[in-house]
Amino acid sequence: MSEESGVTLVVDDEPGVADSYAAFLEEEYEVRTAYSGEQALSKLDADVDVVLLDRRMPEMVGDEVLDRIRDRGIDCRVAMVTAVDPNTDIIDMEFDDYVVKPVSREEVLDTVDRLRRVTEYERTLREYYRVTRKYVTLADAGGNGEFETDPEFVELTERRDRLREQLESTAEHFADGDFETLFGDFSE
Repeated sequence: MSEESGVTLVVDDEPGVADSYAAFLEEEYEVRTAYSGEQALSKLDADVDVVLLDRRMPEMVGDEVLDRIRDRGIDCRVAMVTAVDPNTDIIDMEFDDYVVKPVSREEVLDTVDRLRRVTEYERTLREYYRVTRKYVTLADAGGNGEFETDPEFVELTERRDRLREQLESTAEHFADGDFETLFGDFSE
């Protein structure tokens, strides 16, 4: 497990299923396991960045757990991992991925990895936008190139270049088709 691995919360009312998903992930990530909706909410905090959530659970169904996660404003990605085939009832649900059981070790790992890449890309894009707006503002204000040799402007320019490279690198690590699926509509 790396220091930057974040926390994945696995939620399933079948302990064997939850424990097996946790075992798949624990080499690379810190994992918390919950066997009910209430237990999941008690283990949920700002350190959790990915939740694997079963839909069909007694007492508190996954849909309600998802709503409560979003109501709390916790910035995490949620994948519904469930035996419930998708229907139009999922349209208004605020999950990030939907995986139908049974799922393999590879599918669990790929889902968590993909959600983490999306989060990384989103954060980097947000930072790139902020830095670029500062760059453009200063470049426009110093129309005659007065900022080009200023050490702080040079550092801002270098930071902008590094962020652009990081965006490109992250995009390259999306699986074939993932980038187009996620961001293809922007080019149309």
